[in-house]
Formats: sequence, structure tokens, C-alpha cells
Amino acid sequence: MSPAAGGPLSPGAARHRLRNYCTAAGVSITPHQLRHAHATELTDAGVNPEVIRRRLGHARLDTTLIYAQARDELVDNEIHAARRRRDAARR
Repeated sequence: MSPAAGGPLSPGAARHRLRNYCTAAGVSITPHQLRHAHATELTDAGVNPEVIRRRLGHARLDTTLIYAQARDELVDNEIHAARRRRDAARR
């Protein structure tokens, strides 16, 4: 099933769309950064790590728990700075 018919995007199509959105917004974000931010926000919201593991497709829970351990001031600062840049670009 094609994306136009409601099917899933291929990884290449997803990268292409993300690149176009980033260009339009004047930001630079990789698919991995987007995935990491999503996992971190789920962790912060208190979502069960097993649910996050399944969402990300990790084989082992240990891999998913890295997101919880990576939560520190540096990560927070990077996320907030990216959002400030995004918001400033929208004005």
C-alpha cells in the first residue's frame, strides 16, 4: 500500500519529507534526533518503558532505558534551544 493510499512511509520517503520540512523551517534535525526527542518526551511524561520499547521497535528494554539515563541538563538545553530557534523562525 502506498503512502498516498494510507500506507506507511518508507524510510527514504520519511527522510525526504523531514528534509523538506526542515528546509522550510530553517532548522537542521536528523531522523535520529527526532526519534530521540520523541522517546525522551515519552519518558518525561511517565510512559512505561516497555511501551516505549515497543513503540521504537527495540529488541531489548536495556536499549530503551538509555533514553531515561540520557536525561540531563545538556539534553534539556539542546531541546529548548532548538525549540527557541524554531519559534523565532516562525515569527
